[in-house]
Amino acid sequence: MQFQQLVYFVAVAETRHFTRAAERVHVAQPSLSQQIRALERELGAELFSRARGNIALTDAGEALLPLARRILADVETARYEVQEVARLRRGRVRLGATPSLCTGLLPDMLRAFHDLHPGIQLLVEESASHDLVRELARGGLDLALVVLPLPSASPSLDTTELLSEDLVVVSSAAAPWPGGGVPVRPADLRDRPLVMFRHGYDLRELTVAACRAAGFEPSFTVEGGELDAVLGFVRAGLGVAVLPSMVAERAGPGLRSTPFAPPGLRRTIALAHRTDVAPPRAARELRRVLLDRLRDAAGRGTLPRGTELIARG
Repeated sequence: MQFQQLVYFVAVAETRHFTRAAERVHVAQPSLSQQIRALERELGAELFSRARGNIALTDAGEALLPLARRILADVETARYEVQEVARLRRGRVRLGATPSLCTGLLPDMLRAFHDLHPGIQLLVEESASHDLVRELARGGLDLALVVLPLPSASPSLDTTELLSEDLVVVSSAAAPWPGGGVPVRPADLRDRPLVMFRHGYDLRELTVAACRAAGFEPSFTVEGGELDAVLGFVRAGLGVAVLPSMVAERAGPGLRSTPFAPPGLRRTIALAHRTDVAPPRAARELRRVLLDRLRDAAGRGTLPRGTELIARG
């Protein structure tokens, strides 16, 4: 099995067309078709159904596709690792983070890293924690800031706990939570319509779990939004939302936050990477800078409000 054969196979699988696949990988279509047939002979199974010109993956093709994508991603990572030169003058880091962490934690951290290593390309993918776990497993990310615990079906990842963070109830300043900022309990959400994130967000699962533990199913006025949309819907008075304290602190005018009464609601933020592949050198350097900055901020008492450092070693 040759690397180029896997490149051709993935191109056909994604385009469902031999000619378009050949154009994508800059090879003549007959050469591409010949290599696909050679791969099928080696594997002893047809990878594509070609009935009446319609290209579809067979069961064998469906089984090979995720493995091929992972191999290609690993090879690309290896290429960048080799290309990195002394003192990290070149390279890249593919970092995933949830929208709330992109807003509240990452800007200062990435600025510190960029000042040290301006030649390193930073590629940031902003998505829900569950989506980032899948992208890590696929080989599409080097590191990801995720929220623990990971989904039960998650692949094997190495995680370093970084921070514990308070969650708060955010409401419209025009119709603030009754009680003048007095801490609330999850049970107080029973008769409050919620603005809810889409599936895959840890904040959705944490909120729903807290409501169920209090003995009721939450009701949603709007659901399915990303972070900015949720903030906008709350600001417009469509309902309240449970958000991280560092997001609430930077949410701007028009919103008011109310803490939860002890023991409160908290989430744990961790830095994750695959266990079977060591992160590239630039990613390891970003990890070091991030941990050093967090420890320094904790020592100076300048961590975002409502957060507590876990990674002290």
